[in-house]
Amino acid sequence: MFKKVVIFGVGLIGGSFALALRRAGKAEQIVGVGRSAASLARAKELGIIDTVATDPAVAVNGADLILLAAPVAQTEAILAAIAPHLAPDAIVTDAGSTKSDVVAAARKALGGKIAQFVPGHPIAGREKHGPEAALADLYIGKKVVITALPENRAADVERVAAAWQACGALIHRLSPQEHDAVFASVSHLPHVLAFALVDDIAGKPHAATLFQYAASGFRDFTRIAGSSPEMWRDITLANRDALLTEVDAYLAQLTSMRQMIADSDGAALEKIYASAQHARLQWAAAIEAAERKDS
Repeated sequence: MFKKVVIFGVGLIGGSFALALRRAGKAEQIVGVGRSAASLARAKELGIIDTVATDPAVAVNGADLILLAAPVAQTEAILAAIAPHLAPDAIVTDAGSTKSDVVAAARKALGGKIAQFVPGHPIAGREKHGPEAALADLYIGKKVVITALPENRAADVERVAAAWQACGALIHRLSPQEHDAVFASVSHLPHVLAFALVDDIAGKPHAATLFQYAASGFRDFTRIAGSSPEMWRDITLANRDALLTEVDAYLAQLTSMRQMIADSDGAALEKIYASAQHARLQWAAAIEAAERKDS
């Protein structure tokens, strides 16, 4: 049980965390902090939070768990604002999609209080954002990666893990560097590709016609292009080095496949398609098996 949970950013991620903790009976009071007064008022109206706070110092007074669910570029400023006001037993965590930059920002802002910051990343989301997008069951069966620091107290790490487990999540552990390399490949690159494709089509003179005939394949591939532009701008730049490596590898693959198309090399194309199909089916089967086991 947490007596006072403070959430910076009460949209999809932070709002869903609040709803899940409330449903599990693990939070006596939930306070919301953010830049938009309208969003905070809406979150309170929807029952996501109990109280709205505009002053970070007042917000974290007496808090035992603080979640940063704001865009990652805001991490340092938020932590610097609350650092002088953190109680010794308060735990701070985050939900950022990048970790090396967040840890660096935390070390700079928190200084000697860095042990109180336990980095995390829930692997869940929707293309919608804002308080209205929040769901109490968003994290059920979803992974949360905790990238604990050497300075963290083991009990604090376990309390953060327990909070996410109360939301229905499955806990995984990586180092910040491992996390960023993995997610550059399987999350950040796909978002870049989806945004790029939709923007390219939208900029064509006959875009209206193209969108008219776009069907389920296009919808499935580009669903994530409906995500928050601000959030993904920050993620893209925060994980720049790892993402550039993945972009370069993908460009090399596209260049190779372009030559196969130009050469009408059907055998080579089919080999790539078959390899990709096999990998995709294996991955989907593993996911289904894991979901059956967890249920």
